[in-house]
Amino acid sequence: MHSSVPSPADRPAHNARWRRACAVFAVAACAALLMACGPRHEAPLTVGTNTWTGYEPLYLARDLGLHNGLPVRLVELGSTTQSMDALRTGRLAMAGLTLDEVLTLVQEGVPLKVVWVVDISKGADALVAGSGISGLADLRGRKVGVEQTAVGAYMLNAALGKAGLRSGDITVVPLPLDEHLAAWREGEVDALVTFDPVLQGLRGRGAQVLFDSSDIPGEIVDVLVARQEALDCCTPRIAQLLDAHQRALDHLRTARADALQRMAPRLGLTPTEMDAALNGIDLPDAAANRALLSGPEARLATSAQRMAHTMFDQGLLQRPVGVATLIDDRFVRGSKP
Repeated sequence: MHSSVPSPADRPAHNARWRRACAVFAVAACAALLMACGPRHEAPLTVGTNTWTGYEPLYLARDLGLHNGLPVRLVELGSTTQSMDALRTGRLAMAGLTLDEVLTLVQEGVPLKVVWVVDISKGADALVAGSGISGLADLRGRKVGVEQTAVGAYMLNAALGKAGLRSGDITVVPLPLDEHLAAWREGEVDALVTFDPVLQGLRGRGAQVLFDSSDIPGEIVDVLVARQEALDCCTPRIAQLLDAHQRALDHLRTARADALQRMAPRLGLTPTEMDAALNGIDLPDAAANRALLSGPEARLATSAQRMAHTMFDQGLLQRPVGVATLIDDRFVRGSKP
């Protein structure tokens, strides 16, 4: 049996190889330790929105550099339908939706919580008509374009109800938002249920507002929702996103002209049109959000329950939806005045 111990002549080479092996091992170990202790790559928090005036402060925050260094990615989608589909499948962690759209997803079992009220429409959603239609009653027998979303149906039903009409009294033309202007130009519809920034463009082309969200105050509310897994893993990032949003609102209040110049191009509006569009919504600050979302008497919970009943009665929900667990108020409880 041969011994594995090197002979005296072989020992210098053997020792050199051993020292080199130890050095390589030490370098590798240090590198692994540095990688473990260094910053890890974080997948960005994906936040989806459609094109809507009320969501622009989120993009203003990004434009002001308030998202720099934050693992957050804003994803602009063509419609709320796309936002809802992405939330269903988990491709988005968060999204901006109207309250009725949130109720629709909750009914389907999508694990969502409302974390912030972004805006309350007070005229930025409207039913508009062209010449020859002077009132809601004149819509009978006419073609009315509307996006196939819960808020579109809710607005249309409210407008028709005010005139004593039903959906069977008109011809409903399903139209995605990005086709509204073209349909109007081509005369494919007599009236449209739409919202800013498209509303501003239609008014510039002579459209008359017959009904808007100021006729149903507090009903059309846009909120930020988060999937439950995002709340479980990413609370600090959500808090940072909302802090940047509040700082953008502060900039809008204190440097409005600059903010309008920054926001208008994204929506294809002039600063004057952007100003008019913003006048059609309320943008709740941190204090207003606390009143809306926190405590047993949270105002949004009351509004959501009323809306859920209305949607169920109108066939927009297949079953009653409870709102007791709809809101997560941890972010408004921790926000600054």
